[in-house]
Amino acid sequence: MSGRNDRFLLRTSQVSILGLTILVLWGAGFSGRTISAQTLLTQTPVTQTSAQTGTQTPATMDGRQPSAAPKPGDPAPSSSLLAPSSAEPHHLLANSNVKLGPGDLLEITVFGVPDLSTKSRISGSGDVYMPLIDYVHVADLTTDEAQELIQKRLEDGGFVRGPHVSIFIEEAQSQAVTMVGEVAHPGPYTIAGNRTLFDMISAAGGLSDKAGRMVTIIHRDDPDHKIEIQLSANLAEDTQHNVDVLAGDTIIVSRAGIVYVVGDVQHPSGFLIEDSSLSVLKALALAGGSNRTASLDKTRILRQTSGGVQEIPVSLKKILYAKAPDIPMVKGDVLFVPGSAAKAAAYHTADAALSLTTALAVVAAH
Repeated sequence: MSGRNDRFLLRTSQVSILGLTILVLWGAGFSGRTISAQTLLTQTPVTQTSAQTGTQTPATMDGRQPSAAPKPGDPAPSSSLLAPSSAEPHHLLANSNVKLGPGDLLEITVFGVPDLSTKSRISGSGDVYMPLIDYVHVADLTTDEAQELIQKRLEDGGFVRGPHVSIFIEEAQSQAVTMVGEVAHPGPYTIAGNRTLFDMISAAGGLSDKAGRMVTIIHRDDPDHKIEIQLSANLAEDTQHNVDVLAGDTIIVSRAGIVYVVGDVQHPSGFLIEDSSLSVLKALALAGGSNRTASLDKTRILRQTSGGVQEIPVSLKKILYAKAPDIPMVKGDVLFVPGSAAKAAAYHTADAALSLTTALAVVAAH
C-alpha cells in the first residue's frame, strides 16, 4: 500500500511540473525570451520522497541532490583570479583625503586575491608597480582615487571581477613637514590629516631655549611666497597664529635676537629678545641695574647699521624718573652705561674717610 502511495505522489509531482513548464513557455513567448530545457532542469525545484524513510528532500529535475551546507571546520573553497570578490564591504581609510607622492611606501590589498596584494614604493616619476597591470601612475592622487584607478585596471583587463582594493600608506615621505631652526628635535615629521603650526611645534619637542618668536612657513608648491608669523610670549592665548600646515611645508623657527648691556652695571651680559619688545629699562633690569658710579646721562646705544656703527644717546636718568619715553632695542644692540670718574673719586674719598674715621674710633677706644 505504501508503494502505491509513493507512485501516486511521484506522478502528481510530474503532472504539476509539466503544467508549470507549459505556463513558463507560454509566458516566455509573450516576453520574447527563450528558455532552454537545461535551464528549467537546473532551476526548477522538485521534491523526492525516500521510499525507506518517507522524508522529502529537494532535488533538481536531473535527479542531482543539492550540495550540502558547509560544516564548521571544513576548508573554504579556493578562489581564482576570476572568482567574484568577497562581499565584505570596503571601509575607506582614515587618510583617504591624503594625496600620494614620490617616496611613499604603499601596502596595496586586493580582497579575496592575496596573490595581487603587494607593498610598493612610489617611484620618482609617481608610478607604483602592480602584478598583472604593470605600472600605475598614482602621484597627486588621493588614496580613494588610486584605489578606484587600480580597481578599474584590474577589471578592464579581465583579471578580477568586481575588485575591492585597499591602500594603506605605510611610509608617507611625501607627507612630511620639515621643522628647522630652534626646536628641540628638528627634522621631518609625517602628518596624517589636518595639522596646525602648534601641532608641529609640539611634535618637534617644543621651542628651544634660544628660540625667537619669528616663524617662517615655506610651502612646497609656492616656495617664493613665504609666510612670516610673529608669535606671542604665551602660545596658549595666541590662537590667531595657529595656522594650518600642509604636507611638504618647511617651518623655520628663528633664533632669538640678543642685546648686550655693558659698562657700569651689576651684571653685564647678553640677553635674549623673545618678543621683540625689549626696551632700555627692561635690559637694564636684566643686568641688575646700574652701579652708583654710573653716569646715567651719558648712556648710549651702539647699533650696527649698513653705514657702520651708530651711536644713539640715551637720557637714562630721565627715563628712570619717567620724564622721557623708554627706547625700544633691536637685535644686536649694545647698551653702554659709562662710569663717572667724578663719582668714582667722590665715593673713593668718602670710603677712605669712613675707613680712617673708623680706625681713629677704634684707637681712641683702646
